[in-house]
Amino acid sequence: MEASKPKSSGLSSTGRSSGSQYLPPTPPDTDKEYADSSSEPGDTEAIIPRPGHSRSGTRKLPLYPLPPNAKSDNTVLAEDLKTPDNHVVRDPRLIRLTGIHPFNVEAPLRNLYDEGFLTTKDLHYVRNHGAVPKVDDSEIMDWEVTVEGLVDNPIRISLAQLLQDYEQLTYPITLVCAGNRRKEQNVVRKTKGFSWGAAGLSTALWTGIAIADLIRAAIPRRGARYVCFEGADKLPNGYYGTSIKLSWAMDAERGVMLAHKMNGETLPPDHGKPLRVVIPGQIGGRSVKWLKRIIITKEPSDNWYHIYDNRVLPTMIDPEMSADLPETWKDERYAIYDLNTNSATCYPAHNEELSLYGSEYIYKTRGYAYAGGGKRITRVEVTLDKGKTWTLANVSYPEDQYRLADEGETLFGGRVDISWRESSFCWCFWDLDIAISRLQAADDIMVRAMDEAMMVQPREMYWSVLGMMNNPWFRIVIHKEGHKLRFEHPTQPALIPGGWMERVKKAGGNLMNGYWGEQLTGEAEAVKPVETAKEICMTNSKVDRIFTLEELKGHDGDTEPWFVVNGEVYDGTGFLEGHPGGPTSIIGAAGQDASEEFLAIHSENAKAMLVDYHIGTLDKTSQSLLSADSEIEDAPPRDVFLDHKVWRKAILLAKTSVSPDTKIFTFNLDHADQAVGLPVGQHLMMRLRDPVTREAILRAYTPLSPSGARGKLDVLVKIYRDTPMQKGGRMTQALDSIPLGHFVDFRGPVGKFEYLGRGLCTVSGHERRVRRFIMVCGGSGITPVFAVLRAVLADREDPTSCLVLDGNRTEEDILCKADLDAILVDNGHRYRVKYVLSQPGPSWNGGRGRIDKDLVYREVGPCQSTDGKDIVLVCGPKPLEESVLSIFTEMGWKKDDMVFF
Repeated sequence: MEASKPKSSGLSSTGRSSGSQYLPPTPPDTDKEYADSSSEPGDTEAIIPRPGHSRSGTRKLPLYPLPPNAKSDNTVLAEDLKTPDNHVVRDPRLIRLTGIHPFNVEAPLRNLYDEGFLTTKDLHYVRNHGAVPKVDDSEIMDWEVTVEGLVDNPIRISLAQLLQDYEQLTYPITLVCAGNRRKEQNVVRKTKGFSWGAAGLSTALWTGIAIADLIRAAIPRRGARYVCFEGADKLPNGYYGTSIKLSWAMDAERGVMLAHKMNGETLPPDHGKPLRVVIPGQIGGRSVKWLKRIIITKEPSDNWYHIYDNRVLPTMIDPEMSADLPETWKDERYAIYDLNTNSATCYPAHNEELSLYGSEYIYKTRGYAYAGGGKRITRVEVTLDKGKTWTLANVSYPEDQYRLADEGETLFGGRVDISWRESSFCWCFWDLDIAISRLQAADDIMVRAMDEAMMVQPREMYWSVLGMMNNPWFRIVIHKEGHKLRFEHPTQPALIPGGWMERVKKAGGNLMNGYWGEQLTGEAEAVKPVETAKEICMTNSKVDRIFTLEELKGHDGDTEPWFVVNGEVYDGTGFLEGHPGGPTSIIGAAGQDASEEFLAIHSENAKAMLVDYHIGTLDKTSQSLLSADSEIEDAPPRDVFLDHKVWRKAILLAKTSVSPDTKIFTFNLDHADQAVGLPVGQHLMMRLRDPVTREAILRAYTPLSPSGARGKLDVLVKIYRDTPMQKGGRMTQALDSIPLGHFVDFRGPVGKFEYLGRGLCTVSGHERRVRRFIMVCGGSGITPVFAVLRAVLADREDPTSCLVLDGNRTEEDILCKADLDAILVDNGHRYRVKYVLSQPGPSWNGGRGRIDKDLVYREVGPCQSTDGKDIVLVCGPKPLEESVLSIFTEMGWKKDDMVFF
């Protein structure tokens, strides 16, 4: 039903102090609306008298900052024109952290600090997991959000109704990405996250409603404990979503809100237009953008992005281990909610130079600090001797100026008064005047902050697999260079080189030795050289031709297919016949950037073979455009689902267990009448992505669905789980871990074999007439075999005979046995099946042992491959395939008569 209720603040001042203990700094005597370039962020730089008071009066009035002017000349940038974000206006000063797309950026630290307490939309950091949903201005007021789940009164409400029926609030809130300062961890050891610098935070005035008012109208049921949020951004693993505790959402002191304005304007597309959650004091990843659903639940969210993002796993878990620990990821003890205490130095800036012979004798060091969960920063300390002695810095709290607004005062349509609130949800600024002579005598400047719970920044880094919540002392190195000092920050964001941490590491220093990489006595002898993995050369050093995107796209057809790997151009024409996956694998990559797929599924030998097909390099501009163009694009539903050039999404509908380690995964296609589009005997590629790094996980599968299936797709998957002896399957465990309702990417068909019917097939594009199929399989290798067998036996006029040799460990490992036995009833003259178990139970009456030479001789009979009318189809574990190849070759079969799926 639609929500309609009287306006109510949802806030109570009962028992709250007046806020008098949070007095702001004394405003400057001059009366100005916006600061000049010399103003400090701690000053009241964008100030306005409270309504009802004269500017010319002599009485000192409490004032609060207003947003600085945003730029008016921003446009859609050239880098975004070929991406799904080609409708979003952006500032070119922002530093891109994940290439062109998706858009993840921070401002240069100096620029962010210079804007002051409030950040414009131009320089506010952005964390996007995928494409920005496009919402036209005409659609804003009709945007709807639902409140559902464990509620007695489910709600569907438009933004227009939220504005009409609920009181609007305007609060200053600092949002911080949990990855802020992650580059420091990546320099020590690569995490699974991209490299944020120290500007992954921003502050804005957010206008919206208290989320508690809306949830209260929905009437949560007994047992409800969590609030789950889901956005409209369609991603590789579903819609982005997460959750917080219901008690937090209902607590006015925590200030959780649904915001529709940022700094007095409609939300920009990158920041959630037209509606988002804003959760003060918690990591930015909880503040879901483009909000569509609010779900009240008993348990935390099961959304992929809630589970596999925004966590601090134990430090001993490395990136390789983390891929195989689904239960660890689901452990809520490792989930991040409240921010931790952190600080950074903004001035001196990186590579800033200070003359020793100027007229100034004092240098003002400056920076920011913040805490989490509403806690207040109570001290900032600076050391020039590596922590032996500390000096208290001055701290200013511009947020406190809003506490002195008059009762009922509004700003941008929302009540701005926060006098009743004890919590602090914004960054503060620190400064300390230091004599230049002291800087000249020091090796570094370090800063640490403490909050009101006496939580202080640690000296050492806590490295973790996602690189989040990095907050050790912020250290700036001082270099003495002639008559000047030069300052060096720890890192620079993204792939920008520079910083003392990179320099120390390149010199062989141990960044985790407790002394910031400085060599200790005897350390050199104790450090062992680190073996680096041998890099496979995939390019021909004699090739120096440069290609344009237009030239590459001229070879995107079935003949002379060119493709790109790591910016290099390859001509796949010469390998169309020999490619194990058939020519369609190469043709499907023609004219595209195939780096992700090639590197994810090919061996070192295959990578080395690329040298022979290397013909040149794609120019830099074309590389950027091609990379952006390779993203999945939304497209209208088609008659056929699969496309051999474009990844298509399907929604996971169900998981059905068929054995202790095997499940059928059922996917919904775009519409009920959509054909799968997979020829008999061919495969499709499935792709999942690591939710943080976006690294692709790809595998080929043959579905159980018949070739004429429509609307749904069934894929049989044997799940290889970790054991104490070895790691399990990366794809199968990842697939098993995703919840229902999430997306998986599909592309195809691929494969060199296709059965056309009535004894006619093609192998690597050449037609063959078949008298008999000998089908050898094991485990989930039954799926391509079963697809061909089913097609043969479905046609009573098909004269082809089939022999299936199915080898497994135990009886429960035999997949599709009921189907294999059922079709035997009416087809005994054309079809035989022989099951063999290596670990049979006492009641097993079938074959025992393995598929060996004796079994093959006995069941297959003399070699009849000389006339090319018999074909062996093989699919199973690598040892099985190697054994079959050896046995049949020894029997006189030609390799051309054997097809390994």
